[in-house]
Amino acid sequence: MKINEIRKMTTEEINAKITETKAELWNLRFSNATGSLEKPHRIKELRHLVARLKTVLNERKEVNN
Repeated sequence: MKINEIRKMTTEEINAKITETKAELWNLRFSNATGSLEKPHRIKELRHLVARLKTVLNERKEVNN
């Protein structure tokens, strides 16, 4: 997901996406621990996505203050 796509989302949608992504990330970490992970690069992708989402939220907080 690109940063421009994230900026078009509402704050509620971003929070929901963070929750969804963190749940998927947890499942991937669990799969990695059991040795059944097929795409290990997906963990890094999700970590970066969460960071992008949080960055946009923090930008919005700074603008509102």
